[in-house]
Amino acid sequence: MSVKLGPNRYGKAETRLVHVVRDGPVHHIKDINVSTALSGDMEAAHLTGDNAAVLPTDTQKNTAYAFAKEHGVGQIEEFALLLARHFVATQPTIHHARVEIEEYAWDRGGPHSFVRAAGEVRTCVVHHDRDGRTTVVSGLKDLVLLNSTGSEFHGYIVDPYTTLRPTTDRVLATAVTARWRHAGDTSSYGKSYEEVRRGLLEAFADTHSLSLQQTLYAMGERALTACADICEIRLALPNKHHFLVDLSPFGLDNDNEVFYAADRPYGLIEGSVLREEAPDAGFAWE
Repeated sequence: MSVKLGPNRYGKAETRLVHVVRDGPVHHIKDINVSTALSGDMEAAHLTGDNAAVLPTDTQKNTAYAFAKEHGVGQIEEFALLLARHFVATQPTIHHARVEIEEYAWDRGGPHSFVRAAGEVRTCVVHHDRDGRTTVVSGLKDLVLLNSTGSEFHGYIVDPYTTLRPTTDRVLATAVTARWRHAGDTSSYGKSYEEVRRGLLEAFADTHSLSLQQTLYAMGERALTACADICEIRLALPNKHHFLVDLSPFGLDNDNEVFYAADRPYGLIEGSVLREEAPDAGFAWE
């Protein structure tokens, strides 16, 4: 039997970093989770245990901390680009860097007091290689949305195992995970984030839904319309089912008023929407 080493990478996962900017009596914080992964001339490390080409994962962690001090933490995409380009530029054995960051929002409670926001988590994944190719994928997760009406589901396949009843009025709820690919450099990652987020929210609210698939496409289309900087968006929408409670044993009607929210099993709808002229994604989604 003949075997060989396949694609590989290594790095430091989930370096939690909180950066406090002390602007006199008013403080600002950035709360992020950084994961780095590097690849390149790593054959010897795997085959013989020779670590001469390996930049320790502990060093990768320390670099994130030091860069927060030296450069600050602005838009997470910009911080990820700084790290990725640094690893590739300074280490001849590193050919490709992948940096993923999650950002946790805090609401201000006072000049130096904060309350953890209950909304979504902002995300990004940056790739950069020694040929100068760079991709940026921004995103969000755990954006919980619900429409109390304006959703139907009927006309589907019925086979011997089908028990679901058609409905013309149901609760539609989901927890959105969205990732969008930038076609090139953008003037402001913060501005594009707000544009995409607003497009997703508006489409979810405005669409009279005949299926969650239809809603997914409407959300993707609206995001691309709202933000010229992006060329593709991928969405994962779990269907957070809300079922009517049978109140007839108590002599009560239930006219779409009382539901129980089931957490599992759940439908999971996934799809992508992209511009026809979107450039090749390369390694953006890896």
